[in-house]
Amino acid sequence: MSSDAAYSIKEMSRMTGLTEDALRYYEKIELLPRAQRRENGRRMYHKEDMQLMELIICLKKIGVPLKDIKEFASLSYQEDILSTPEVYDKVQVYRRKIQDQINHLQKILGVLDYKIANKKSLLRDS
Repeated sequence: MSSDAAYSIKEMSRMTGLTEDALRYYEKIELLPRAQRRENGRRMYHKEDMQLMELIICLKKIGVPLKDIKEFASLSYQEDILSTPEVYDKVQVYRRKIQDQINHLQKILGVLDYKIANKKSLLRDS
């Protein structure tokens, strides 16, 4: 592991928004690699761990199942996503789903903006 700053589980929880229990669980199911330990046995995390946690958070927010997240997370930091075509294809599928959601939300926003700008009823034009 690199020689950058080390963070406790409490600090990492505060910085990422993941609970300490979630961090322990992700380690248990091998979504996160086993955390390095201090001499007293407490976990310590590094910048690379935080980057992986941020990826996990992002993918969870868009509904990616943990098994797929595990597949994405298993790629090394140096590995190009194109080197694993099946993972690249899955990422493309999730990207399309997100773009479809954005397009749908933009339409809803357009309707609401029209109603607000023209002081129209939310249920019908008067």
